[in-house]
Amino acid sequence: MPSGSAGGAPSDEVTPVPREYDLSGARELPRTRISVVLDRIVEKIGDWVSWLWLVLVVIIVVNVTMRYLFGEGRIEFEELQWHFYAVGFLVGLSYCVISDTHVRVDVLHTGFSLRKKAWIELFGILLFLLPFVILVLNYAVPFILRSWEAHEVSDAPGGLPYRWAIKSFLFTSFVLLFVATFARLTRVTAFLFRFPAPLSDSGGRNTR
Repeated sequence: MPSGSAGGAPSDEVTPVPREYDLSGARELPRTRISVVLDRIVEKIGDWVSWLWLVLVVIIVVNVTMRYLFGEGRIEFEELQWHFYAVGFLVGLSYCVISDTHVRVDVLHTGFSLRKKAWIELFGILLFLLPFVILVLNYAVPFILRSWEAHEVSDAPGGLPYRWAIKSFLFTSFVLLFVATFARLTRVTAFLFRFPAPLSDSGGRNTR
């Protein structure tokens, strides 16, 4: 799409910046073509899953009302609560990575330059986060398969069936976390090493 014409609105299209482009004034890590695509996937899935929190609140309210007003608690509602909480939390991990909203030691981190933050993030991803994700994925497969083969259900009387289905989200969510981590890694290496090529956008949000 053309970048714009007389009287037309400017385009939102982003393009790679020249290799000699100065990133020293950047306020945050630059985006890359890879991160744009992968971040969009994670964000879209995160938007869908975020509706589970509303459903979770409704279930909690219904369960509390039944327990304290009618004296009848339902084990199905209690298990649904932790099922939905587990899905929301696990999928939320990947969203936190791409939006950089996960927990840090902020009292130290906020005082660092962007370059120092990028180096810390590079080593953190390569030495801790990626190995942890790969380790969980490796052990999650036999863990889930055993549950599938046994047609695992709740141990509680009146509990929910299909325990294997909720356990399967462990693998799904960590695949999504791997995708988000890889997208974040490309932004770090784009800033530090200009590989892959960083993108420039019209808003100057990432570079200037």
